Amino acid sequence: MSTFNQKKPLWPVASLAVLTGLNLLDYLDRQLLAAVLPPLQQELGLHDEQAGTIATAFMLGYFLTSPIFGYLGDRLPRRWLIAAGVFVWSLGTLLSGHAHGLSSLICFRVLVGFGEASFGTISPGWIADLFPVARRNNAISWFYLAIPVGSALGYILGGLIATHYGWRATFLFAGYPGLLLAFLLFLLREPARGAAEVNGTDQPVPAAPAGWRAYLQLLTFPRYLLVIVGYVAQTFAMGGFSFWAPTFLVRVHHMELAAAGGFFGQSLVLTGLVATIGGGYLATAWQRRTGTGYAWMLALSSISAAPAAFAAFTLHDLALAKVALTASMFLLFVCTGPVNTLILETVPATMRASAVAFSIFAIHLFGDLWSPKFVGYLSDRWGDLQRAVLWALPGALVVSAVFWCWLVANERRNVR
Repeated sequence: MSTFNQKKPLWPVASLAVLTGLNLLDYLDRQLLAAVLPPLQQELGLHDEQAGTIATAFMLGYFLTSPIFGYLGDRLPRRWLIAAGVFVWSLGTLLSGHAHGLSSLICFRVLVGFGEASFGTISPGWIADLFPVARRNNAISWFYLAIPVGSALGYILGGLIATHYGWRATFLFAGYPGLLLAFLLFLLREPARGAAEVNGTDQPVPAAPAGWRAYLQLLTFPRYLLVIVGYVAQTFAMGGFSFWAPTFLVRVHHMELAAAGGFFGQSLVLTGLVATIGGGYLATAWQRRTGTGYAWMLALSSISAAPAAFAAFTLHDLALAKVALTASMFLLFVCTGPVNTLILETVPATMRASAVAFSIFAIHLFGDLWSPKFVGYLSDRWGDLQRAVLWALPGALVVSAVFWCWLVANERRNVR
């Protein structure tokens, strides 16, 4: 029986490279707003809660439409859906650079979220269909390496461009490449859904559930639900601080905007590179040996990151605070590959787009949709941004650790 990978052995790697590049641009765009927030607030006259509302608007466009793309991604050609999403988010980014008030900026960021929902929902399932189980987590880890690298570039380049050319230029810089890169997708071959499972086991892949019933069926998978609930808590924590991090360093530790964005971006890319890839390969080896490696990586990530984050927000010495902040970022990124692999592997192969869509919907509805706005509200109410971020992050990581430890116990029972 001939297979996709046997016919075109280079296509999986080429497809992974293109999708990872687009994912990098995706996360670069997401952090531009945080990187240019102080000059943007000053020009548009926005207070902290209004600034947080802009981030919330992006999340509304992102997570509210993800179930639609999850449904379509399990049924229609994925290449067209992804390409359309990349084009729409790039257009929204360009328009963001021309906003002249809160209302227009909110509308444009909703458009960005809409486009990114198509790409973020469908791409992981495409990758899962290219690589067999033994190699899948490593491939997923490379794809999600774009989170720290793209985010870091957003902070670094956003701060530098805003300093020299104004905050509007940052959105123009990020928007035009996406319009061009969308066309690369038409050079790729799309794998059949469940192709890696067929190649590895020669077993038929079950049909996707009819209609919207797929989302109800996801609720019947206990392992999947434990992954998602822990992920919601972690995303709430990360979303609140990632939005406010440069501003936190400026206000609390009196750093210059470019220096704050540069430090956070450099720390993000260095810790993300090492932790995402290192954690992914370590989890793969651990999983092969014990069958519980992915779950353990999730639990240990949150357990160790919580005290590191607490120290980062309470230490008065800037150098020590930087060390603690870098450590907490490293510890959070080690679970990037395993958590997304588990989302894909705890459901049937033909439900992967739906599983990713439900994950996106849940982690943003109950996670970082509210955390930037919540931190901004607390900051305005208390007049203390440091106290506000301290409430948002460590406690949520403890909640995440509880559910992921529960997942470990469940995985150990299944292995036995």
